[in-house]
Amino acid sequence: MFTSPRPPFLRLSGNRFFLPALALMLFGAACSSGVEPPVDIGTRRELFVDRLLIERLDGVELRLHAPQKAPRPKSPLPVRHMMTVIKDGDIYRAWYRDKDPSYTGDNHTGNPGETVHYAESKDGHEWTFPNLGLHEVAGTRANNAILAQFPPFLTNFMPFLDTRPGVPAAERYKALAGYPGAGNKVGLNEAGRGLFAFVSPDGIHWTKRAEAIRYRPEWRHAFDSPNVAFWSEAEQCYVCFFRTWSEGGKIRSVSRASSKDFITWSDPVEMLPNLPGEHLYTTMTHPYVRAPHIYIALPTRFVPGRGNAPQYDAKDVNVTDVLFMSARPGAVRYDRLFTEAFIRPGLDVERWGNRANYVAQNVVQTGPTELSIYHRSGNRYVIRPDGFISVHAGTTAGELLTKPLIFAGRTLRLNYSTGAAGSVQVEIQDEWGRPLPGFALEDCEIGFGDRLDGAVSWKSGADLSQLAGRPVRLRFRLQECDLFALRFAAD
Repeated sequence: MFTSPRPPFLRLSGNRFFLPALALMLFGAACSSGVEPPVDIGTRRELFVDRLLIERLDGVELRLHAPQKAPRPKSPLPVRHMMTVIKDGDIYRAWYRDKDPSYTGDNHTGNPGETVHYAESKDGHEWTFPNLGLHEVAGTRANNAILAQFPPFLTNFMPFLDTRPGVPAAERYKALAGYPGAGNKVGLNEAGRGLFAFVSPDGIHWTKRAEAIRYRPEWRHAFDSPNVAFWSEAEQCYVCFFRTWSEGGKIRSVSRASSKDFITWSDPVEMLPNLPGEHLYTTMTHPYVRAPHIYIALPTRFVPGRGNAPQYDAKDVNVTDVLFMSARPGAVRYDRLFTEAFIRPGLDVERWGNRANYVAQNVVQTGPTELSIYHRSGNRYVIRPDGFISVHAGTTAGELLTKPLIFAGRTLRLNYSTGAAGSVQVEIQDEWGRPLPGFALEDCEIGFGDRLDGAVSWKSGADLSQLAGRPVRLRFRLQECDLFALRFAAD
C-alpha cells in the first residue's frame, strides 16, 4: 500500500485536514522553487509509453506487448521499402518505392529507374492497385505508378495527410524527399542536396516545391532513408524526423526540425536515441492515432556483422528487427522504456536476410479492436488499441500510484485486460496521498474483464465533476491485469 507523508503544516480537525494560509504560501513557494507541477491531462487519453504519469510501482511492472501477425491477405501490399499507409476517411491509402524493370542504367540509390506506386484498401487488409495511366513503366502506362523518372527524389518519398486547419485543398497531401548522393560529404555546402517539399490535392498528382531542409556541411551523410514529417496539432507546427549519423558519422541515428509553414525550418536537433554502438535505420515517428499528443516510433534496429547480404559488400552484412519508442511534442529525446525488439524477425528465414525488417509509416486503426502495422514483407501485424505497453500485475496484487494530475470531465475510463480471477480498482487521492471521501479503494467497484474504454465507478454513484480542475492522484490496485491507458471523459 502506498502512503504519503503528511506535510508538517497540516492540522487535523475531526476527520478533515485543513491548510492554513501560511501553509498555502509555503506550498506556493515550493512550487515556484522547482517542485514539479501537476500534469494537466484534461480529457486526453494517456498511455503508459513513458513515465509522465507514473510516481511509483509496487508489485507491478511495465510490460512490452508484441503485435501479432494477421492472416496473410490474398492481395497484400508488395515486398517493398519506403512504405506509407494513411487512413483517409473510409479509404486506406498506401505508397511505396518500386523500380522500372526496363531501366538498365546504374543501380545506385537515387537512380532514374526508381518509381513510387500507389494502392488502396477498403478494410486495411486486402489491397487493390489502380490502373492510373500516369507514367510509362516497362513500356506501358497500365500501372499504378504516381511518380517516375524523377531522380533523386523517389528513393525516400514519404507522404503525409496534412491535418492543419485551413490547409489549401491543393496541398492536402505533402511530402519531403531528397537524396544527397553517396560518400563522405563533410564540408558540402551547396543547394539542392537536401529535402524538397512536395504538395498534392489527392496523394496521386504531385508538385515539387522549393528545398526545405538543406544539407549541412558538418554531416558526413544524411537523408538516406525515410524522412518523415507531419502536422503536429500539439505543437501547432510541422515536424520532421530525418536520418542523420551520430558519433562522427559512424552510427545511424535521427534528428528533428520544425516549421510553421513547411517552407522555413528550424535548425536540426539530434535526438540521439541510440544505445552505445546501436544503429537505428529508420524511426517512422508519427502522432499516435488515438492520442495525437503522443508521438510513437517504430525504428528498425540494424545489427551489422550478422546474417547475409549477398548484394552488398561483406562488411555490410546485417540482421534487423523493429523497436518501439515514443516522444512528447517538443521533446529532443525519445523515451525508450524497453530496448529489446518489439517485432522480431520470427521463423521466416527471409526475415533474417539483409535489411528485411521495416514497417510502414503510421500505425492505423483498422477496426474497433485492432491497430495495424504494415511490414515490408507484405504481412500485417495487429495489436489492441493502446496496447503497446501496459502496467502489468500477476496473480499477486500490486499497485500503481500516479503523480499529481489535473483532469476535466465526469468519468474515468480505462483500457485494461484481466484474467478470470483478475481485477482493477482505483482510489482517488488528494495531492498529498490522502483518499478523498467516497473515492477510497474500498469504495471502488471491482472491475474485471477486457475493456477498451471501461468506466470506473464508486459505490456512492458520484461522478468526478466535483474533483475536476484540482490536483489529484490515482492509486490503482491491479491483480492479474494489464492496464494500457486511461482518460477522463465528459459523459
